[in-house]
Amino acid sequence: MKLEKIKEQLLELAYKLGKEYEKNCTGCAQTTIAAIFETLDIWNEDVFKSASGLADGLGLTGDGTCGALIGASMVIGYLFGREKKDFQNINKPIKSYALVKKLHDKYIEKYKGTCRCYDVQNHLLGRFYDLWDSKQLQEAFESGMIEHCSDLVGTIAKYAVEIILESGFKLKYNHKSM
Repeated sequence: MKLEKIKEQLLELAYKLGKEYEKNCTGCAQTTIAAIFETLDIWNEDVFKSASGLADGLGLTGDGTCGALIGASMVIGYLFGREKKDFQNINKPIKSYALVKKLHDKYIEKYKGTCRCYDVQNHLLGRFYDLWDSKQLQEAFESGMIEHCSDLVGTIAKYAVEIILESGFKLKYNHKSM
């Protein structure tokens, strides 16, 4: 199978998994990580678990960077970031900085100049929902928030996989897409 065809299939898979996981499991940072990891046929439980509190900005507050963007950035850092042995080398994380910036810039272009969850909700849904308030939580579900957030997670997982593949990530020879 040609490399371009494999890449296309992986990007479609990342989108599909991200959307499905966000609809069924919620937690945009973790659902994005799960979609990327499963698409690339890798897994790290510590990275996955560490994203637990990052949904809806930070801790369901809306007051932070979109969890999907943070989750995808965590995977990029996991794959291309600085290791402890190189901690004092300030040049080692440059590649991960550049790749996360590339992802950030695509996100900003797609979601009209912001990556703050509060602002993204206002852009996509016309308002922000306080998910700690049971009435607003119900309103959020009725407004289509799950569909919007699921599409966003799928999109960001797809963007991240594209950046990761273009940056030298080597698929396993027996990857499920081959």
